[in-house]
Amino acid sequence: MIADKKDRSGAGHRDGEPAADRRSAARTGGRTGGTGGKRAAERVTAAQAMRYAVEQLQELLGRTPESVSTVKPTDEGWEAAVEVLELERVPSTTSVMASYRVRLDDDGGLVAYERVRRYTRGQIDSRM
Repeated sequence: MIADKKDRSGAGHRDGEPAADRRSAARTGGRTGGTGGKRAAERVTAAQAMRYAVEQLQELLGRTPESVSTVKPTDEGWEAAVEVLELERVPSTTSVMASYRVRLDDDGGLVAYERVRRYTRGQIDSRM
């Protein structure tokens, strides 16, 4: 049996429950990702999805994302492209950057992420 505990802030949580699950429940007013039919009004906004993508990717990578270049809705939630400094160099135009694709559910919880591209900061994108 999993016992309830109190952390220093006084908020209860269960042993073994991932921090992301606790944050997701806090963001959604205690709601967890149940299987009931969701109304479109319950989906987080694009701005919230962008913030959640940055926060959760930073927690996983241990690096602070520098920007979000894309946020778009999907049938399952949201998808974002997040730019992260992977290797700082001098001059800064030679620093190594990475673009990550981050998928979030309707509540803003991270579902998946993947690095899709590495490039130097000073590189011009030829795919435009």
